[in-house]
Amino acid sequence: MIEILSYGFMQKAFVTGIVTATACSLLGVFLVLRRYALMGDGLAHISFGGVALGILFNFMPYTSALLFSILGALGILKLKEKTLVHSDTAIAIISYTSLGIGIFIASIAGGFNVDLLSYLFGSILAIQTSEVAVSVALALIVIAVISLFYHDLFYMAFDEESAKTSGIKTGMLNSLLVVLTAITVVSAMRVVGLLLASALIVLPAASALQYNTSFKKTLLISAATSVFSVVTGLVLAYYYDYAVSGTIILLNAGLFLVALVVNKVRAR
Repeated sequence: MIEILSYGFMQKAFVTGIVTATACSLLGVFLVLRRYALMGDGLAHISFGGVALGILFNFMPYTSALLFSILGALGILKLKEKTLVHSDTAIAIISYTSLGIGIFIASIAGGFNVDLLSYLFGSILAIQTSEVAVSVALALIVIAVISLFYHDLFYMAFDEESAKTSGIKTGMLNSLLVVLTAITVVSAMRVVGLLLASALIVLPAASALQYNTSFKKTLLISAATSVFSVVTGLVLAYYYDYAVSGTIILLNAGLFLVALVVNKVRAR
């Protein structure tokens, strides 16, 4: 382990991975309870359009992806509120339209080059210092906002109608939740890639919820699960030359299966 930490690229990978994993796992608990599990996947498709646009105009992909993702997230909410379209349909309409835009832009830019693929599948071991700063900053913003609005988000996650009746601005919180999801997806795209960013949000939360414990303990278990999978995934990738993003998600899936088994045993 000491040998791994002696390399600058591994140090950057661990810092980025741990902070991003924490943000993803904490937010994931609220999203899963609110039945917004597919929101991350939809916003990943939307972010792809922003990445393609950034690469086409030689502009920082993080900025364009974040802009696309936030606008897409708010667009999904508005489409759901102003029409009779259900939330999953609204996600599909906005996300696939954005994905089509991304593919169209990519074709203009000369196809799927190495830079574009690195954002799709993740390339945490090749992350630049500037990208570390952006990813960590975005993840810390998510963690800070969750901490600030923790009690309101907790109340709304379990009973939105009662929260609204008690004076909590549920509309604002729903908007905040989808914006935080957009930020989280962008912060995770260098860790596991846009295609798997949603998995890093949903799987640790789903695992933690299997233990049927208190809400705060659920958040801690989710964070521990996510961080463990990222750290272990990086170590395995270093020693065995595995694909980092795939290894991290497979570890998360394995931990979810363990949680399922534990839950079944406890139920008996």
